[in-house]
Amino acid sequence: MKRFRNILVVSNPEGISEALIARAAWLAQANGAKLTLLDVSETDQSDLLRLLSTLSGTRAQEVNEDLLAARKDQLEQVARTLRDKGADVSTKLARGIGFIEVIRHVLIHGNDLVLKAADQTPAWSVLGGPDLHLLRKCPCPVWILNSMAEPSSRRIMAAVDPDPEDATRDALNNKVMQLATSLAVQDDAHVDVLNAWYLYDEHLLRSTRVHTPPEEVEALLLRTKQDSHGRLTALTDRYAEFADRMRVMHVKGIAADVIAQHAHEQRVDTLVMGTLGRTGLSGMFIGNTADTILSRVTCSVLAVKPEGFISPVTTEELDRP
Repeated sequence: MKRFRNILVVSNPEGISEALIARAAWLAQANGAKLTLLDVSETDQSDLLRLLSTLSGTRAQEVNEDLLAARKDQLEQVARTLRDKGADVSTKLARGIGFIEVIRHVLIHGNDLVLKAADQTPAWSVLGGPDLHLLRKCPCPVWILNSMAEPSSRRIMAAVDPDPEDATRDALNNKVMQLATSLAVQDDAHVDVLNAWYLYDEHLLRSTRVHTPPEEVEALLLRTKQDSHGRLTALTDRYAEFADRMRVMHVKGIAADVIAQHAHEQRVDTLVMGTLGRTGLSGMFIGNTADTILSRVTCSVLAVKPEGFISPVTTEELDRP
């Protein structure tokens, strides 16, 4: 996985977990990468600000400074642990809205990966709002670790949708395959390469309203399946060296449903996927399929963007002091 050289590791309010530290240390060693540990003090903590305002004299300022110092000490403790493992590490404190400050740092400092533990709540089951914002809007790959993540993966899923005639999609699928197979080798894990296919409007073709003979529908189904399988084979043949740890799956169904169901049933712990939408446009949002998947899975997610992605945060945030 010699791809990431400038990695941003984002702290949660609870700090940086052992699993996140272990993954960051491995990435730094595997890539010869430098690490930046970032902790964002949220500016919209209205309850805390209201409580501090009730303190007499200069106590509010003193408590606030103590809190910032404590956060800095937490970062430095993690940094020392990573430096002891041979990593090149720096730390940074920021104030603002968490996901915006992360993206702002990426845009200014050119980070090529964001690594973060999933936001945790008492009822945590799927990715929360701030994590989804990062996955949707951050221009570089984002790796969100499940709250129960182990330091290494056991079962990985690469969700692909090959189309050799679409250069952007083809490049994105190859990124997904490269990352998933590299991670599988590093973690000695298995990877399921999953591609969903279906015949558009099959239910209408079979309805009495359209009057399509059953044999024509079956012929269309077969052609759709064969064409899709051919594109999948053309992609996975490039990664034949990983055949001993790779299972290729061609499943009929809507992609979001198939991927979410497979992740749940097979207990996938890391999903590697592309988030493909319109490119070259400020304010771009990821495709509906990717958005639906991200709102339904509970595993760790490593999401990569297509070339030409422009974050909607760019113009509205870079001019801020």
